[in-house]
Amino acid sequence: MQIHPVVQAVTDRIRAKSADTRSAYLAQVDALAQRPPQMRSMGCANIAHAVAGVPANDKLRIVEIKGPNVGIVTAYNDVLSAHAPLQRYPDILKDEARKHGATAQVAGGVPAMCDGVTQGMPGMELSLFSRDAIAMGTAVALTHDTFDAALMLGVCDKIVPGLLIGALHFGHLPMVFVPAGPMTSGLSNNDKAKVRELAAQGLVGREKLLEAEMAAYHDAGTCTFYGTANSNQMLLEAMGLHVPGNAFINPEDGARELLTREAMRTVLDITAGKRFAPIGRVVDERCIVNAMVALLATGGSTNHLIHWVAVARAAGIVIDWNDFEQLSSVVPLLARVYPNGAADVNQFQAAGGPGYVIGQLLAAGLMHGDVLTVRPEGLAAYATVPRVEAGQLVWQAATVSGDDSVLRPVSAPFSPTGGLKLLTGNLGRSVIKVSAVPLDRHVLRAPAWVFDSQEALQAAFKSGALEDACQTNGHNGLVCVVRWQGPRANGMPELHKLTPPLAVLQGKGYQVALVTDGRMSGASGKVPAAIHVSPEALAGGPLAKIETGDMVLLDAETGIMQAEVDAAVWEARPLATIPAEQLRANGRGLGRELFAGFRRNALSAEEGACTWLSN
Repeated sequence: MQIHPVVQAVTDRIRAKSADTRSAYLAQVDALAQRPPQMRSMGCANIAHAVAGVPANDKLRIVEIKGPNVGIVTAYNDVLSAHAPLQRYPDILKDEARKHGATAQVAGGVPAMCDGVTQGMPGMELSLFSRDAIAMGTAVALTHDTFDAALMLGVCDKIVPGLLIGALHFGHLPMVFVPAGPMTSGLSNNDKAKVRELAAQGLVGREKLLEAEMAAYHDAGTCTFYGTANSNQMLLEAMGLHVPGNAFINPEDGARELLTREAMRTVLDITAGKRFAPIGRVVDERCIVNAMVALLATGGSTNHLIHWVAVARAAGIVIDWNDFEQLSSVVPLLARVYPNGAADVNQFQAAGGPGYVIGQLLAAGLMHGDVLTVRPEGLAAYATVPRVEAGQLVWQAATVSGDDSVLRPVSAPFSPTGGLKLLTGNLGRSVIKVSAVPLDRHVLRAPAWVFDSQEALQAAFKSGALEDACQTNGHNGLVCVVRWQGPRANGMPELHKLTPPLAVLQGKGYQVALVTDGRMSGASGKVPAAIHVSPEALAGGPLAKIETGDMVLLDAETGIMQAEVDAAVWEARPLATIPAEQLRANGRGLGRELFAGFRRNALSAEEGACTWLSN
């Protein structure tokens, strides 16, 4: 199938603007790939240190037989339900390596925090920056330089982007990503959201709310909504970095261990020299575009408009929000998974999952099929669903949707576009995800109420002041502006705790929206939210000019985000400053002092909020 002209045009534009940085990156990849294996050439004392703790037979394989040695970087911990199953993976992978004359060592562990635990808490201010800390941890693990390949064990929000950024800085190595799968379905996401809204109104107490949350998040595995964690897994499938169909198999499913063992076999097949497929070559411009298309076609997390910009930069590739929006104009929405539908990821998988989506996009020319992947069959291998027959994995083509209320073909999509819109105007540049927002909420004009923190907005809701303002200002609504939430101000936390109160007001018929230089959770959706506003207020962005009472137009149809203030008045209006005590508090307690350098050096959201690139 010939590639769609818009997809090709975006790919060509990315390739052109990345020419110098990508060329420099590949030169480094090739130079490192041409070195002899370092375990064979380093000093005897170095080698002795590297193998001192491994079993005698493994020492023999590494030192005398000179078999492949695979590094394992793991994000295992017990706090993240999605990562708890990873505890047993290293032993499984080591066992599989030995069966093939190879060895494996845990090269290192990286931090992994659960955004669900830290939502609305001070710890959330470290969440975004944890991505770059994970990338650094990955580099520390692999910088021993004793590995012929590596496996990346991780699933959730910042963890996969961090592992991928770190991995791309070792782009000469073959690498495969290894997930753990989602938990089985519990209380539905819609029912959970209803209880949260009741709690926000004080109609149910903490006991009932906790009961609902425990019924929703009830077992090991990824949360079942299609947020950032599960979007990660979809994108890795589209990039050809998984064993095909690995994303959404439950942790205790009989296929899970087989797929984990297959990951070791897959990376060893590359290591054995059959194909030159190091991760730095796999992740090229076409691969990045495939990931962007998959995100749009499934209504995935807006967090990836930050994370995948950073991922691309790690491979010398430059993308921005214009690229996402242009792709969104031609990529149809094929999936309805919560929050842009009622289904959870288990229903998504049962209907055909990533395999069906990728097959449809390839057939329509909306994804590049001529790409390198960790499998020799190329991206076509990812248009399949794995199953177990007689104790062995087999892959079956995913050609038919098992539920057209969850997955639809390109010929009959839920929407002809990907539901992502770039907003521009005198308030800066922002993005809005409209795939989950009711059509009658795509255009909104209302007065602004400016808040300096999410706590201030929540207090206004609890006191009834927000609803009073909606009733009395003559516009039946409000645009809530929450500023000082960008990377430099406080680490750009997710503001998911604002969804229930705003959803309550919207449910009562008020026209409400959020404008912020912060982030929203990948689980947020039905309330219009212009997020990631860049430049952020602390960096002199125009959110520092807006005042309570200014009329604001949010038009997701034409892409406008505008304060309706006379141009001369707007130009002359001074920038507000963040309250001094608030700024000091952003850097105090719970380890936030350690991240002062991250806040100081962070680039804008549209530049990936990277802390490891100079301005």
